[in-house]
Amino acid sequence: MKNVLICASMLGSMLAFSQKKDSAATKSIDEVIINTYVKKDSEYSNKMPLKAIENPQVYSSVDKIILENQGIYTVDDAFKNITGLQTMWTSNGRAGDGGAYVSLRGFVSANSLRNGVLGAVTGTIDAINLEKIEVLKGPSGTLFGSLLTSYGGVINRVTKKPYETFGGNINLSGGSYDTYRAAVDINTPLTQDKKLLFRLNSAYTNEGTFQTEGFRRNLAIAPSLSYKPTDRLSINLDMELFQMKNMSDQTFFFYSGDYLKKVSNIKDLNLDYKNSYLGKDLTNTGRSINFFGQVNYKISNSITSTTNFSSSSSYSNGFMPYLYFMGTDPNMMYRSDQSTRDSRKRSINFQQNFNGDFRIGNLRNRVVVGFDYLRVNNNQNFYDINGFDKGPDGTSVPVPLHQPGFNYTNFNGSTLQEKYNAITGNETPYIIKGIQENYAVYISNVLNITNNLNVLMALRVDSFNNHPGIIGSANSKETEQFKQTFFSPKLGIVYEVIKDKVSLFGNYQNSFKNLTFYTDANKVIRTPDPEQANQVEGGIKTNLFNGKVSSTFSYYNIKVKDVLRNIPSEGNANAQIQDGTIVSRGVELEINAYLVKGFTAIAGFSYNDSKYTKADESVLDLRPNTSGSPYLANLYASYQFLDGKLKGLGFGVGGNYASENKIYNAKDGVFSLPSYVVLNANAYYDAKKFRIGVKVDNFTNQHYWIGYTTANPQRLINAVGTVTYKF
Repeated sequence: MKNVLICASMLGSMLAFSQKKDSAATKSIDEVIINTYVKKDSEYSNKMPLKAIENPQVYSSVDKIILENQGIYTVDDAFKNITGLQTMWTSNGRAGDGGAYVSLRGFVSANSLRNGVLGAVTGTIDAINLEKIEVLKGPSGTLFGSLLTSYGGVINRVTKKPYETFGGNINLSGGSYDTYRAAVDINTPLTQDKKLLFRLNSAYTNEGTFQTEGFRRNLAIAPSLSYKPTDRLSINLDMELFQMKNMSDQTFFFYSGDYLKKVSNIKDLNLDYKNSYLGKDLTNTGRSINFFGQVNYKISNSITSTTNFSSSSSYSNGFMPYLYFMGTDPNMMYRSDQSTRDSRKRSINFQQNFNGDFRIGNLRNRVVVGFDYLRVNNNQNFYDINGFDKGPDGTSVPVPLHQPGFNYTNFNGSTLQEKYNAITGNETPYIIKGIQENYAVYISNVLNITNNLNVLMALRVDSFNNHPGIIGSANSKETEQFKQTFFSPKLGIVYEVIKDKVSLFGNYQNSFKNLTFYTDANKVIRTPDPEQANQVEGGIKTNLFNGKVSSTFSYYNIKVKDVLRNIPSEGNANAQIQDGTIVSRGVELEINAYLVKGFTAIAGFSYNDSKYTKADESVLDLRPNTSGSPYLANLYASYQFLDGKLKGLGFGVGGNYASENKIYNAKDGVFSLPSYVVLNANAYYDAKKFRIGVKVDNFTNQHYWIGYTTANPQRLINAVGTVTYKF
């Protein structure tokens, strides 16, 4: 907190100085800054254009320029620039749930929105088509619903759009661990009047591993078409395909057992960091295909209509090996697999919005009224080899973690397939089938009571319909249809202490989650109420020195109620009751600064205190094991010469800090991943027709781990060079 107070004091000093500056500057920050980070206003956080300074919601964004300067080519890698976000699990390509998972404000979140509508991707998301990333903080169910959001926040990808001139670039990269990549961005008008425009972004990337086995091959294709027949009407059509063939990143799970009395940190296991403990050909093929259509029509000078349609389809087939610890001996591990076969998940989203900007008397109203329909069709098929190694009696046995000469490579694609072939016809797959439908209407209005004071009020009504097929092997009430209706409100207040420079804000935000059936202590199957989260937040935003320094400081309190919690009883080990509570509190500070000509800095700090305040005794008053590290910090500073003989030369350095992460946290034991500091550097030369760049990530060769109740080792020092030709 001392650091927060110091930063707040600095902001106060900058404010005092900013008030002395000429407020009638003629050029905006977007016009004077070239090839540097700019935090832009958002059209998506409240489904209407709002300046950051007048928006009661906290959000972070990363512009494509910072991604280019840092040599970033995946969305996952771009997350390191987002304050308060921690990557928990990298994408593995599995249909339905194979995307990357992150922690936001103590809750797990995933990338599910593209330009404000459904756009889920279950594999690695290439950044080739990315204009910027927006991360909206806190429960956002009022405008985005329950199926596409989490209580911690929403991740939204803003994509590149066609433009009216011919242009583009070709990009080639190569570096450590057999990394090579080719990418292209081509834009062209298709008609002389430039009403029909086309753009294609595509990339192919191959990556090896720092471990004994592992690879990723990713293909991204993203064409877009824009047609504007009149000044009032525009039509946009987009498609994106992400195909991924990979061997899943090494993943260790940690279950309860007496071994937790002997070890409490990943370092206690003395793992061989470079050993994957796996053999060859444990591959998986994953694919995500999304289609998007948008029609914009200007009904009048004050009312516009936006019609959106999107479809999302994911597919996977292949192995998903994993390793785990349980029992008494921390020097012994188990090896298992959970494969998918022809596994699929399909979703469609239709959304109609009407936006208005008008006055009632002297009061300005900006309003959005919308209808949203989302349909999710699950057909996910999971197959298990629970225990690759078997004893004489057929039960699973562990293998030694430290034994010279032990053949870990016998856990490979050929031998695993033989085991599946041996049980064909006697398998008990875990199958998730069924259809979820959600109908919603919502309204959000920003009312300017005075020139400096605005109030946002929003309300959503959801009708959720669940049509289960098979969940596990159940054939009882769990397969019955059920419906729920839920109201989700939102309130925000912004007072601009100094117009367009300093604002005080507060918000109340709500989100919810529709749960599945549960069994109570009397073995009665019950339909749960929606679980819901309520956030209260307040803070200050600044936009100083003609936009060259922007910052956000906030305090939030999120309370999740009606959580299902375990109450094991005699004869019913899986009994539950819906009265659990989780409370997550914290502070976030983010600063983006263009301090002197050519010099840019991004800095962030967050602290999160999350715990179960009502739960079963094993975790009561403890931090959830999916909440990530309590303390996070990020920093990136860069300088580019904008004049003189060195014009176009730039370089930067930055890093991330995360405190200890308790991935198993219960009364019977604690297991943690240690804190880490990872440092990265980059340099580039940007000319009119070409660009060359190099990045070195983790240049101190830090051994560090991330985890979502798991431990996943991360890359050692690696370098990638890039050459780009522009036309």
